[in-house]
Amino acid sequence: MGTGALGAVTNTLQVAEEPNVTSNPTLDGYHPAGREAIVRGVSAAKARARELGHTGLRIGFNTTPLFGPAASFARDLTELGGEDFLTDPDYAGLDFFPDVFQPVDASDLPHAVEGLLRHHRDSVLAPAGLGDLPLHITEHGWPTGPDRSPHRQADVVEAVVKVIAARSERLHLRGSTHFALRDADSTRTGLFHHFGLTTDDYAPKPAFDTTKRLVERFSV
Repeated sequence: MGTGALGAVTNTLQVAEEPNVTSNPTLDGYHPAGREAIVRGVSAAKARARELGHTGLRIGFNTTPLFGPAASFARDLTELGGEDFLTDPDYAGLDFFPDVFQPVDASDLPHAVEGLLRHHRDSVLAPAGLGDLPLHITEHGWPTGPDRSPHRQADVVEAVVKVIAARSERLHLRGSTHFALRDADSTRTGLFHHFGLTTDDYAPKPAFDTTKRLVERFSV
């Protein structure tokens, strides 16, 4: 099934997953010609959606945070795609995980989140000619586990979502998606097994109720 079967009930369609990450074979960036695939894929999907009348289907791409020379990734896409790629994407996505891979003091977390979002808007998207493109937070979260408190998870989720909500107009933020509803495997110790808002048997962690309150407060 493709756009024809599901387009009417699909809100967003992302072409490629973290294509800037070249070291992980499970991600699209590991494979050759990723930039070309995004440019061609976004344009083809957009043309097909228009043909089928799915005017509400938003089509875009995502990356992880981009710094230094890597910040040219979006500009590479617009140089490859030309004028069409300046207008075809409906959004840019950002996967980011504050305080997971690089510790951040709790008191500094809101500032760090806002700084990263501003950097992505002003130093990644704007130089590529995509400065007005809506930015979706396509993944965020914080894993529990040994020495990783469920209450800290709730605090991080709340801090991140509140910054996104408070800066949504200034930074043109139009979506936020938590990485996982449930743990992949609550019996294992690996970091990526514990991102869920619930354990793997759907027992809620504190972050589940926190997220529920945030959705009730900020969803539109």
